[in-house]
Amino acid sequence: MTEQDALRAFYETKALLKGHFLLRSGLHSDHFFQCALVLQHTRIAAELCAALAARFQGREVETVISPALGGVVVGQEVGRALGVRAIFAEKDEQSNLLLRRGFTIRPGERVLVAEDVVTKGGRVQQTIDLVRQHGGEVVGVAVIVDRGGGATTFDVPMESLVKLTFPTWKPEECPLCRQGLPVEKPGSK
Repeated sequence: MTEQDALRAFYETKALLKGHFLLRSGLHSDHFFQCALVLQHTRIAAELCAALAARFQGREVETVISPALGGVVVGQEVGRALGVRAIFAEKDEQSNLLLRRGFTIRPGERVLVAEDVVTKGGRVQQTIDLVRQHGGEVVGVAVIVDRGGGATTFDVPMESLVKLTFPTWKPEECPLCRQGLPVEKPGSK
């Protein structure tokens, strides 16, 4: 699957939004990837995630973990494509990630982190840290959309289907705010 194929799926499902958005990172942008709108189509979700999983074949992945909520479908489908279990991390009251529901990671377990969209990578880094706190070995990061165009990096390999750079602004520097356009918060928070 090419980047154009993946983008086509976003356009066809109207999952790439244009407007004035508050991102999870706290930044503002004029574009928003609402991955839930593309991932609700199970065939498309399976195709996107299988293409992403293919980039990690041969890396001896034992488990896929994703941060809830946005990454859960991605993690499940990447895990299915790799033939391994898929678990997810949840936020506590302070927005720290933790394992619940009986999920465990054993020391030395080879874990792939899966997420829908990365801008600055804060939630992915929290997931990496969580895996390491439990003694797991992070083998990589798999994301459908890298909206930072490759600027966000981790100390493990990251693969994405789409790599784009849309402008982002601090709220006090946002030209859309200066124009008086109302800000939308379409994410899961």
